[in-house]
Amino acid sequence: MSLYFKNLDKKWSNLFSQESKKEYFIKLNNFIQSEIDNKEIYPPMEDTFNAFKLTPFNEVKVVIIGQDPYHGKGQAHGLAFSVNEGIKVPPSLRNIFKELHNDLGITPRNNGNLTEWAKQGVLLLNTILTVEAHKPLSHKNKGWEIFTNKIISELNKDESPKVFILWGNNAIKKSDLITNPNHLIITTSHPSPLSARHSFFGSKIFTKTNDFLERGQLGKIDFN
Repeated sequence: MSLYFKNLDKKWSNLFSQESKKEYFIKLNNFIQSEIDNKEIYPPMEDTFNAFKLTPFNEVKVVIIGQDPYHGKGQAHGLAFSVNEGIKVPPSLRNIFKELHNDLGITPRNNGNLTEWAKQGVLLLNTILTVEAHKPLSHKNKGWEIFTNKIISELNKDESPKVFILWGNNAIKKSDLITNPNHLIITTSHPSPLSARHSFFGSKIFTKTNDFLERGQLGKIDFN
């Protein structure tokens, strides 16, 4: 997978290089290569690390943690919750857009590509970065969680204030890695149709995020 570490900033590149030499990552790499050779895997390998390519380490303002990529053809492109243009907006993302409308008055859109968020400093991080077609969580416990825990831990160590948005129990468990008092943690239920009504809708996540960033003179995110 090191072939796909290109176009990363120096901090990400150094971190990826260190992790790629560790035993867990070597095993993960071998597993992924075998999967690619024999099955349909999403996202395409060249897109797997898009979150890091689009959001340099020193520009991260917000971290939104997802679980694993969408498992339908053409959906996943390396950004949590985001889908390629021309793909129907999935239910969880539709609910995110509904909350954006309720919170900030932003009209829900038909395009589910969140690349513009990523370019502004929103790291859209799944805890598992690949998946077999039509088999959610098929790459769970293969090593990705160790890798992304390292990412979260390194971001936590950085003194520049950040907002960590944790939706649902899987993401909320990552709060144990976020101990730096400089950062803000926002937790709600997952935006999926099954759980959004519990504490996601009405949470005003986006207002809270931008208020925090503005207090730190970091510049707010345009969530349009």
